Amino acid sequence: MSLRVVFMGTPEFSVPTLMEIVGQGHEVVACYSQPPRPAGRGMDLKKSPVHEAAESFGIPVFTPKSLKGEEDQAQFAALNADVAVVVAYGLLLPRAILKAPVHGCLNLHASVLPRWRGAAPINRAIMAGDKETAVQVMRMEEGLDTGPVCMSETVPIGENMTAGELHDQLSGLGGDLMVRALAALSRGALMQQPQPEEGVTYATKLSKEETRIDWTQSSDEVHNHIRGLSPFPGAWCEMPLGGKPERVKILRSALAEGTAAPGTVISADAAPVIACGSGAVRLDLVQRAGRKPMSGADFLRGASLSDGVVLD
Repeated sequence: MSLRVVFMGTPEFSVPTLMEIVGQGHEVVACYSQPPRPAGRGMDLKKSPVHEAAESFGIPVFTPKSLKGEEDQAQFAALNADVAVVVAYGLLLPRAILKAPVHGCLNLHASVLPRWRGAAPINRAIMAGDKETAVQVMRMEEGLDTGPVCMSETVPIGENMTAGELHDQLSGLGGDLMVRALAALSRGALMQQPQPEEGVTYATKLSKEETRIDWTQSSDEVHNHIRGLSPFPGAWCEMPLGGKPERVKILRSALAEGTAAPGTVISADAAPVIACGSGAVRLDLVQRAGRKPMSGADFLRGASLSDGVVLD
């Protein structure tokens, strides 16, 4: 049975779910997304990926800065939705919004709840060295990602998988999972399981301060830090290039062998190998300021980096 759906989402991660819902024949009566933001060199206002996708389907789009006002809440209620689907929207939903649809609000979340509640679950899972994660459909409550879980799809995290790769995989799986949840909801068969009280962790937003690589950490920690921040915002370090320190992003690494003081270049042959607090990492994909990403080997051909140099 077709449902009247309000879709609420903003980034690229949300788009496959919107497309799946439309493709399954549900009536998306409106989309809510974050307001257009300045972007690019000219800082022109740019619509979010969900905003653009919704318009391509002819779906009305609303971009309120908040949903706390009575007028915005009345507008939302007037849509007479059966359910709201929320995927990385970016605003907390007040009680009046949560209660407006007939069947409430379903959220797509990229972790094994209650682990990694919050804004950056994909990055935090990799940075912590987790071996698996999930994408889950959760019935929303007023708390931060506290509602019961309705459906779940577990995904292994490979030892070299980056946040970008995991993002794309979970995004695609999430769209399929949500339409399965909507199908069950339309039949009155959507089950839910309260989250465990133990094991709660929070995936706080990424800050600029934590993107710099700390070579005193173990090689496992440095490797997880690099891949958990790749491709955006990107982990970085300073290297002595061209006679002065230059910030270089590290987008892909691998565990390597070698021992030296933390931050020491152990090898500058096939690709840079850097010593950590214990063990070492090989830098397989790097990006100098103002340039495109390049392999570690290509980087060395244009960089004056030699064995024994200490970074930072």
